[in-house]
Amino acid sequence: MAPNPYLLAADDPQGLLALLVEDPSLAPRQDEHGYSLVHAAASYNHLALLRALVRDFHVPVDLRDEDGETALFVVETVDAARVLVEELGLDAKLQNEEGQTAREKIESEEDWPEVAEYLLSLEEGGPSSSGAAVSAANGGANGAVNGGAAEGGMDLPPPPEGLRVTMGTMNEAEAGDQQQVDPEFRRRIEELAAREDFQTPEGQAELRRLVTEAIGGEGFSEERSVRPRQD
Repeated sequence: MAPNPYLLAADDPQGLLALLVEDPSLAPRQDEHGYSLVHAAASYNHLALLRALVRDFHVPVDLRDEDGETALFVVETVDAARVLVEELGLDAKLQNEEGQTAREKIESEEDWPEVAEYLLSLEEGGPSSSGAAVSAANGGANGAVNGGAAEGGMDLPPPPEGLRVTMGTMNEAEAGDQQQVDPEFRRRIEELAAREDFQTPEGQAELRRLVTEAIGGEGFSEERSVRPRQD
């Protein structure tokens, strides 16, 4: 008898991954109620399985069940919510058939207050997402760099001595020359943003160190185009 993938998702995520390698067609399947392996992985906090389903087996992260609910509606930990929203790009504002967001449903059921609080912080524009961290690493294209704050309210360090950063707008022709973040550097920023201590002084100090590297040129691709300032 073939193993039940939903039971494996709950109790044996490594066994499920091995099964999916043998039969990838199982990955996007849903039961009679629309419950998917993505829902199960998120609910049981099996984060490696959750990432693999979406990234490696290409299961839509916004897969919905019969109630119109994504996996975010069934998470029980902040870590699982962060992976869904910040790493895998699930829109936290999606509503179920009753017009509730995941935060509103979780809040009404009063089961996982930490998750509800985290989702509320996203709605209030808190600096919880990796997108905010990457925006900061880009040198503050959406915020001031010299003594200002990047989008999301995070203060950035001043540029290294001898480096002057100016902000302004650019037209479409100039946009092609905009600096690009090196993939490895982006990965480091996203990993940092996913850490539980991201909002602690230690986490923010690490972010400042990475941003300083970026502004100094250590974190950007060598293929970028840098124009000398014309006085």
